Amino acid sequence: MKVALTTSGTEMSAPLDPRFGRAAYFIIYDLEDGSFQAVANQKSLNALQGAGVQAASTVARLGAGSLITGHCGPKAFRVLEAAGVRIYLTDARTPAEALARLRSGELQPAGGADVEGHWS
Repeated sequence: MKVALTTSGTEMSAPLDPRFGRAAYFIIYDLEDGSFQAVANQKSLNALQGAGVQAASTVARLGAGSLITGHCGPKAFRVLEAAGVRIYLTDARTPAEALARLRSGELQPAGGADVEGHWS
């Protein structure tokens, strides 16, 4: 399974970006083989509105079955949920730390959005 993580950089040690729609990058991590790729979120990062929905579409298109981020708004949550992507919210500092928490069972799927739309 692939896991998408929001980050400000391209490495597993980069800071985890708590913003879903306006994160600079998504790291797409393959739990089966440990490989990952960083994907720029430039289109959503610069969007005047709809960044979360655009980012959610990108995550689904990249084949992620799960997303780990700091916060997720209601519109993005609905798009991800409809695409079958499980959403995990965390305050982890890095993607590596967030994955460790997922593997240990510390993270539980979110039941809904945790922020209003258009927060920064």
